[in-house]
Amino acid sequence: MSIANHSWDLSIPEAIALQKELRTQIQLTPLDKEIRYVAGTDISFNKFSDTVYAGIVVLDLTTLQEVARSMVVTETHFPYVPGLLSFREIPALLQAWEQLTFKPDLLIVDGHGIAHPRRLGIATHLGLALDMPTIGCGKSRLTGTYTLPDNEPGSTSPLWDRQDQIGIVLRSKRNTLPLFISPGHKITFAESVTIVQKCITKYRLPETTRKVHDAVNALRIAYKGPASPA
Repeated sequence: MSIANHSWDLSIPEAIALQKELRTQIQLTPLDKEIRYVAGTDISFNKFSDTVYAGIVVLDLTTLQEVARSMVVTETHFPYVPGLLSFREIPALLQAWEQLTFKPDLLIVDGHGIAHPRRLGIATHLGLALDMPTIGCGKSRLTGTYTLPDNEPGSTSPLWDRQDQIGIVLRSKRNTLPLFISPGHKITFAESVTIVQKCITKYRLPETTRKVHDAVNALRIAYKGPASPA
């Protein structure tokens, strides 16, 4: 099945079956052009609510200055199921993408790429949906085993699922928890880490993730008032 014509209104067994089918379309190939503009994507929502606050923030990779953003408020009816979050979150991100006036060359997604039990984390699923390079940048591990990288910025170690490498564990700052980087689609492991590192300044998180996270949470608060995010 092509990603372009699959339904987002699926049961849990149907969603799992679709992940296994779409897995065959993943391309972990080198970038085919220079990356000048990168974007972060993120979702925010209140506990026990189906209202989703989604955003995309585009940065100039050379300056890390914002050049565009798109924010949407919409509803989701897919349940919160670990391993299937892309079905809950991507429809809102696709709405934000359609409204985005300036399209980036690459997306850094707050989540995972192939570092997923079925290799189809939200970054991979979104990359397939948009047919563009994507990187998963997770704040915690979803699956896999690893050895902690050295406590120096830029230190890395591989993330494994049995004999398969599924990601790279990156120490972005000294004395902080590492990041879990995995290619989503149309990019390699090494390129994924290089791009993320270019987006890191004085914070643990890359600027793409940090800025879009702040933006979607501000949107949620503006609509609903202070509340605990899910």
